[in-house]
Amino acid sequence: MADVLRGADRELKAKILAVLDENRVMSIATLRRDGWPQVTMVGYAHEGLTLYFAIARSSQKLANLERDPRVSIALGRDTRDHIRGLSMAARVSEVMDIAEVVRVNALLAGRYPEQVVFAPRETSSALMRVAPQFISVIDLEKGPGQPELVQVTREGSIHRVGTPTPP
Repeated sequence: MADVLRGADRELKAKILAVLDENRVMSIATLRRDGWPQVTMVGYAHEGLTLYFAIARSSQKLANLERDPRVSIALGRDTRDHIRGLSMAARVSEVMDIAEVVRVNALLAGRYPEQVVFAPRETSSALMRVAPQFISVIDLEKGPGQPELVQVTREGSIHRVGTPTPP
C-alpha cells in the first residue's frame, strides 16, 4: 500500500524507522499473573513499524504474553549531545505462518550476523510479532521538550495524536 502521509508525518515516520535501525535491543514490559510488570531485554528486527523477536517457549515472558498481549517497549540511546529513542504501546502475537517465519529469520540473520541461529538458549522458541499502536518519539537533539506521539494504523501509516487513551 502506498504511503500517503503528509510531509511532516512522512518525516516523523522516517525518524521512527531510523531509530529502529540504530538499535538492536529493546526493553519489553509484560504483565505477570500477579499484575506486576516484568521488564526484560530482547534483540529485535523490524519490517517497517512491525518488530519481531524470539523467546523461549518455557519463558515467563511467553506465559505473560499468552495471558495478555499488551506490552510497553522502550529502546534508544544517548549520545554526548542528546537522547533519541522510542516508547511504544503495542500488542504481541506469535508468528505461525511458515512463510513469515522464513522471511523474518532472514531479517534476524541479517541483523545479527554474528549469531549462527537467532534463538533463545532453550531448544524450543517462539517467534513473536509486535504491532505498535502508539509510539512516542523522544529526540532531545533540540533540547528538552514533549515527545511526539503518533498512532499506528493497521496498514503501517501514522498520524499524530494527543495523549492516548489505552485500548
